[in-house]
Amino acid sequence: MARKTRDEDGGAGPDLPDPVCALCLRPIPPDVPQSLHHLIPRLKGGRNGPTVLLHDICHKEIHATLKESELARSYATPEALRAHPRLQKFAEWVAKRPPEFLSKVPGPPGRRRKD
Repeated sequence: MARKTRDEDGGAGPDLPDPVCALCLRPIPPDVPQSLHHLIPRLKGGRNGPTVLLHDICHKEIHATLKESELARSYATPEALRAHPRLQKFAEWVAKRPPEFLSKVPGPPGRRRKD
């Protein structure tokens, strides 16, 4: 999901700092793929609930790691997401890369291809 430009946000000007990803805590420059993550999945009642801005790669890793039911039940805050062992390891790994870094992320749990 695309973020509004700074001018669309009320003309605050180019001096605004870049927003920070709620998972890896790195800045999200305007030209980097990004998306809004519903802290409670829409299918689990979070349609109008709180959202956080994430790098697209971080958002994909969340959904590759956790099922919707797990997100709704136990991981409905940025702090809880960062505390998950796999996401914590991912965040530490991706924090060493530039904000524009992109990589393939495996599909969501339960839908992986069996060899």
